[in-house]
Amino acid sequence: MINFRYHVVSLTAVFLALAIGLVVGTAALNGPVVDTLKDRVDALSKDNGNYREQANQYREELGRTQEFATELSPALLNGKLAGRKLVVVVLPGGKDYADGVSSMLKVAGATITGQVTVQDKFFDPANAIELLGLAERASRPTVSAEGLPLNSDGVETSSALLARALLEKAPAVAEQDLTAVLTAYTEPGYIGVSDEMAPGAEAAVLVSGLPPVDRDAGKKNQNAVTLTNQFSKAKPVVVAGNAIGEGNLVSEVRGDPTLVKEVSTVDNVTTAQGQLATALTVIERVVAGKVGQYGLAAGASSQVPKAAG
Repeated sequence: MINFRYHVVSLTAVFLALAIGLVVGTAALNGPVVDTLKDRVDALSKDNGNYREQANQYREELGRTQEFATELSPALLNGKLAGRKLVVVVLPGGKDYADGVSSMLKVAGATITGQVTVQDKFFDPANAIELLGLAERASRPTVSAEGLPLNSDGVETSSALLARALLEKAPAVAEQDLTAVLTAYTEPGYIGVSDEMAPGAEAAVLVSGLPPVDRDAGKKNQNAVTLTNQFSKAKPVVVAGNAIGEGNLVSEVRGDPTLVKEVSTVDNVTTAQGQLATALTVIERVVAGKVGQYGLAAGASSQVPKAAG
């Protein structure tokens, strides 16, 4: 029969074995195993440090590239838009890049007749009927609603009226009529305008951003295309945006067999290089009368117009 002394001896043997194992294991770990682990940790630490330095270098190079594009712009643009009057139309999401585009256009010598910011509300399909009536009420002697698209599409009708008010035409738009039309749309929050606005722009530069993602995104994207189409029917148009997101304006224009022949696009407006490319594209479109698709995404023939090289 197993007695108490036997249990004590057995437990003592077990604990002794554990103690010996710990000592031996610790001694082993303090040898080659620990050295190997330390080497691996040191290597990973160095790798992480190298990657951090590489990322910092990439950021520095990107920043320097942006600076290079900005510094190079006067030599490339060199007053090639001197005497040309342009209106900048900012679509939802494009606000952050509009000033950069305007700056490049001014370096090229262009006169910016004003900046119109089209709000998301303008493209909301729920407001189509209100926009239709607004176009009729906003009509003025030199910005008449006569001859506007006759249908139930309020975005199309209002876009055509705004294009008529902002862009050069004969007879010329009176400044008080332009003010009245713009006020009719700013008061209910459909658009915003810069402090200085003048009629008579000979081309429009549309600055777009990421497309909407709400449940009405598809219709809003199509409405942005409709606005672009109405402006292009009046005067040359360049769209500066990006090719990110389903339904983005650049991709929609490039995918439209009619618009792609009438509207030039630049798909990297988020960078200084893209803003410089936009100004070069405007020169090509307005001065040379050519249409082109530029940038880094699908559908671009090159980063800048060939004549710019």
